[in-house]
This record gives sequence, structure tokens and C-alpha cells, in this order.
Amino acid sequence: MTIGHTTKLQHWLNLARQGDADARNRVVIHVCERLRLLTRKMLRGYPTVKRWSETDDVLQNAMLRLHRSLSEVQPESPRQFYGLAATQIRRELIDLARHFNGPQGIGANHHTDDGKICESSPGAEPENLETWTEFHQAVEALPEDQRDVVSLLWYEDLSQPEAAEVLGISLATLKRRWQVARLALFDRMKDLDFE
Repeated sequence: MTIGHTTKLQHWLNLARQGDADARNRVVIHVCERLRLLTRKMLRGYPTVKRWSETDDVLQNAMLRLHRSLSEVQPESPRQFYGLAATQIRRELIDLARHFNGPQGIGANHHTDDGKICESSPGAEPENLETWTEFHQAVEALPEDQRDVVSLLWYEDLSQPEAAEVLGISLATLKRRWQVARLALFDRMKDLDFE
């Protein structure tokens, strides 16, 4: 993300808030490639979801959610927009996990892997639906300043300097909030089968 990216995004958000019907489409188009890369990255950590769903399928559903939410919510800044986008991504991930891995899901009742359990790489996101849901709920329960940092760094895949720019804070403040948020998430998730 460049300063030009943020400036363009802010311009289209302003136009959308002023009633420009085409501006909402421009916002979604503007962030589409960034969300495609993010979706591809996130799917690597979810082999049981990736097994049944392609990157573009997930992206399409997330973009539809985002587009619908932009008709009801009008973010005033890139910071608010990325927070909204991260919320829609979290919701899509939870729904996909429920769909594929819930008790009646195709992922829970179909085995074509010779009975072998597919292990995810170290540090990958949780495979268990309840744990995954708990993680996303833990992110939602963070104080807003910490949740914004997690959303930008983890869900939106911004670099720390980019996230600090979007939030309008110093890099040192962002790093401190990131550390506090990670510790809070660890404390909440340590009793679950998350690692």
C-alpha cells in the first residue's frame, strides 16, 4: 500500500459519503487485488477450507459482504474502512468453517486422504471450528485500538509502517499495541487447542 493508495481510498470514501453511487463500486475495485492476495495468504493456513473452496470463491463472497455493508455503513477514513473489511473477512471465514467443517459439513464427513490427518504448518490458524470461532470472537472483544492493529496487520496483511500510517499513530505506538493485543489473545486462547 502506498500513500497514493490511501489518498485514493479516502477520496472515494468521501464521495460515497456525499451520495456518489459509483464511489462504493470504486472503493471495492480499488481494494480488490489487495483482498485477493490476503485471501490467498489466509487460505494457505486453512487446508480443510482450501480443499473445498478456491481463492476467488472466498474473495467473491467477502467482496459481496463488503459491498452490502458499504450500503449501510459509510466509513469516514481508510482506518474505518479496513476495520469494516476485516470484520467481513472474519465473518466469511467463520461461515466457511461452519459450512465445510461443521457436524453436517462436507469437510467433516468426506475423506479422500487415505485416512491420514492433514496437519497444518506450525503457526497456522486453528482447524477446529469452535477454536477458530473463539479466536475471531477474541479479536472482536479486544479494545478498539488493539483490534484495529490486529485487523490491519493480521487480516489485512499491511506492514507495520503502513498500519501506523492508516491509524495515524507512531510506529512505536503500533508495535506496543500489537504486542499487548497478541498477549491478550494468547491469554484467552491458551486453554484451547489453538497451537
